[in-house]
Amino acid sequence: MQTRETSNEGAVSNLYRNYVLAMLTLVYVFNFVDRQLLVILQESIKRDLHLSDTQLGVLSGFTFALFYVTLGIPIARLADKTNRRNTVAASLAIWSIMTAGSGLVRNYIQLLLARVGVGIGEAGGSPPAHAMLSDYFPPEKRSTALSIYSTGIYFGILTGFLLGGYLNQRLGWRTAFFVVGIPGIIFSLLFYTSVKEPQRGVMDRDEALVIDPPSLREVLKRLYSTKTFVYLAMATGLHVFCIYGLLNWAPSFLARLHGMTQSEIGALLGPIFGIGGAVGSFAGGLLTDYLGKRDKGWYLKAPAYAIIVSIPCAAGALFLQNTVYSVICLGLSASLHSMYLGPSVAVAHSLVPASMRSLTSAILFFVLNFIGLGFGPLVVGMISDQLTPSLGIESLRWAMSIIIIISFGSTALFLIAAKKLAVDLKLAR
Repeated sequence: MQTRETSNEGAVSNLYRNYVLAMLTLVYVFNFVDRQLLVILQESIKRDLHLSDTQLGVLSGFTFALFYVTLGIPIARLADKTNRRNTVAASLAIWSIMTAGSGLVRNYIQLLLARVGVGIGEAGGSPPAHAMLSDYFPPEKRSTALSIYSTGIYFGILTGFLLGGYLNQRLGWRTAFFVVGIPGIIFSLLFYTSVKEPQRGVMDRDEALVIDPPSLREVLKRLYSTKTFVYLAMATGLHVFCIYGLLNWAPSFLARLHGMTQSEIGALLGPIFGIGGAVGSFAGGLLTDYLGKRDKGWYLKAPAYAIIVSIPCAAGALFLQNTVYSVICLGLSASLHSMYLGPSVAVAHSLVPASMRSLTSAILFFVLNFIGLGFGPLVVGMISDQLTPSLGIESLRWAMSIIIIISFGSTALFLIAAKKLAVDLKLAR
C-alpha cells in the first residue's frame, strides 16, 4: 500500500481543472476526426479500391475495434501504474501518424493495416483520460465532466464529416488523410508540455490511502461479481452497435438512397451528428448529475428512456422518403443516442476504487466497442450485401433497420442495471 502521490501537490484551481478538461476533450476530438474520416470517404474509397460493403464494414468497424479493444486493457493497466498524461500524448501521436499514412495506401490490405495502426494508437486514449478526469473532479461533478469530455466524439464527427467531405470533393480522399492526421501530431506535443498528471484518488474523500493497482484478474473478478457493471457493459455494447450501425452507414445511405454528393453529405451530417450529439452528451451529464442527487438509478434510467424515444426517430430516418425529414430524424437520433456515455462511465468508476479506474474504463470500452464498433458496421454491411441481389440500393435501408430491434434489448439491460445500482454502490463503499 502506498500513500497519495505527490506529483500534483496542493489544491488544483478550477481554471486549471477546466483547462485539463478542455485539452482532454480536444484529444477526443482528434480521436473521432481520425476514426470517422474513413466513414465520409468510404464511397470514394470503395470505387477506387473496388471494395464490397462487407469490406467497408471490416475497415470502419471490426478490424479497428479488434485491436482497439484488445490493446486497450494492457495499455490501461500500464496507465494505472505509470503516468497517464504520457500515455494519452503518445497514443495521440501514434494514431495521428497512422491516419496520415492512410493516404499512401494502394490496396485494401495496406489500408487495413493502416486502420490497425489507428486502432492501436487510439486504444491508449480514453481509459487514462477517464481516470485523469475522475482525479480532477469530485464524484458529484464527474458525470458532467465526463459528458463534456464525451462531446469530443461529436465535435470530432462534426469536423471529420465537414472537412473530409470538402477535401474529398476538392482534393481527393488521400489528401484528406494527410490534412487531418498531421495536426494531431503537433497537438500531442502541446498536450504533453501543458497538462499535469493528477494525484490518484485525491477527489475521493473517503479514500485516505491509494492502494497499489490490483492485478487484471482481481479487477475482472470484482467487475464480474458486480451485477450493475455486467448489465451496464452489455447495455452499452448493444447501444453502441446501434450507434455505429447508423453513424458509419449514414453517408452511404444518403448517397445511395437520397442522391447526395460527398460534400453535401459532409456539410449536412457534420453539424447534425456533431452539434446534435454534443448537445445530447452534455445534457445527459447535467440531467443525470441533477436527478442522481436523489436517486442514483437515474444515471442509467435516463439513457434508457432516451433510447426508447430514439427508436421512432431512427425509423423515420431510415424509411421517410423526404430527405429533409429523414435528416431531421437522423439528428434527433444522434442527440438521444449520445446521452449514455458520461453517466455510464461515471457509474462504472463509482463501483471501483481509484486504483482500478483506467482498467475499468478499458474493460467497459472492450465490451462496448467489441460488440458495437466491431459488429455494428460489419453486420449492416454483410446484410446489405446479402440483400443487394433482390433489393438493389434498398438493401442498405433494410440492413440498417436492424438497429431498431437491437435498441429494445439495450433499453431493457440499462433498466435492469439501474435497479441493481443502489445495492452495488453500498457494497463498493
